[in-house]
Amino acid sequence: MNYPNQVIIPRVRTRARTVLVIAGISIMTSACAHSAELPVSAGTGRAPTLPAPSTSLIPTVKVAKAVRWEANGAPTPARGLAVTRFAAGLDHPRWLHVLPNGDVLVAETNAPDRPVARKGLRAKIMAFFAKRAGSAGVSANRVTLLRDADGDGIAELKTTLLTGLNSPFGMQLIGDALYIANSDAVVRFPYTPGATQITAPGEVILPLPAGLRNHHWTKNLIASPDGKKLYVSIGSNSNAAENGMAEEAGRASIWEYDIAAASHRTYASGLRNPVGMAWHGGVLWTAVNERDELGSDLVPDYMTSVRDGGFYGWPYSYFGQHVDSRVEPQDPALVARAIVPDYALGPHTASLGLADATGNTLGSAFASGLFVGQHGSWNRSPRSGYKVIFVPSTNGRPSGQPVDVLTGFLQDGDARGRPVGVAIDPRGGLLVADDVGNIVWRVSAAR
Repeated sequence: MNYPNQVIIPRVRTRARTVLVIAGISIMTSACAHSAELPVSAGTGRAPTLPAPSTSLIPTVKVAKAVRWEANGAPTPARGLAVTRFAAGLDHPRWLHVLPNGDVLVAETNAPDRPVARKGLRAKIMAFFAKRAGSAGVSANRVTLLRDADGDGIAELKTTLLTGLNSPFGMQLIGDALYIANSDAVVRFPYTPGATQITAPGEVILPLPAGLRNHHWTKNLIASPDGKKLYVSIGSNSNAAENGMAEEAGRASIWEYDIAAASHRTYASGLRNPVGMAWHGGVLWTAVNERDELGSDLVPDYMTSVRDGGFYGWPYSYFGQHVDSRVEPQDPALVARAIVPDYALGPHTASLGLADATGNTLGSAFASGLFVGQHGSWNRSPRSGYKVIFVPSTNGRPSGQPVDVLTGFLQDGDARGRPVGVAIDPRGGLLVADDVGNIVWRVSAAR
């Protein structure tokens, strides 16, 4: 879920400030500035419908209250599939990484301390909504290891592998080194196959853009197929550059890090908040959260193949040359070369997780394509996302409408859970991190 950047206002006395916060929450919860005129499907696919923007002083805010699952509750799998609790009792599990021996790593994490993001009336209002959505807790700052040694689809071992991290997210094992993307740096740890705890100190190999605002704090990692390079996804420091481009240095991009040379370069840019990354058809793909506050029908999140040196529009334009007039000054030269993303994933779905289908055993319908974890909207009425979908592909290109894989996270307007990271395990099951339910789900073919 992506919250709009905070606007700083003068300090007021405590009681007056409390009244303002309550009034602001009342206004934003009772009034929707814009309701969708199109279904989510219109903003999905290779040629999404992009209506005229709709802006207002009060943005659309429709946040699902996090209530968590009942004791035997579970999301609903697609026909022919089954779902089980692979592991429960976690603390805001956001991201997954499967090791070669079958162990599953889970980043239990939340936002780091961001002093600038706490200031101002709008910040307090959005903090209220973050808490309502289940995203305002203190970060556990750890990586947990899950092991299903007997192959029954339930992890019998849950143990802490790493602690003392700084809002960790992306994880990647290359040889005997485990790389962790903290919110402010990539850190390398020694790893021994089968280890259940790492106590050696980590080595910072690549500082990352962070700072006191650190709006999109989640940083993800993926290795090149030959293991010689790391790709690091870094989100923007704002919604639409409202704090100026100086605060966006090095952000809204994917970096390429050469491990042997210990150097990095910008691989692609203009990506507002690239999170999930996957190799599909021999090409790097990413899932991107697009900008907010242009109406319930704009702007669709998307997944796209990533071109070396490619520019994808943010903040100046979206889906190619559709200019965002809120951004000043504009850059016509960059807009002219903005790449149109490959596949829209619906407006405000917060599509975060991305996993190639290779190795899954869910059935022929899921043989080729990409699984997407959609964390769910806050800036759309009615709500969108809150599910896991599958986008089929042919010859490495999306080739059809998405298929629901796991639904039912949203019930009676409340969020029982919210799917984030997705990964294929060694037995072909689909693992789904649910950061509200504090569960890792496993989807398999029904028996």
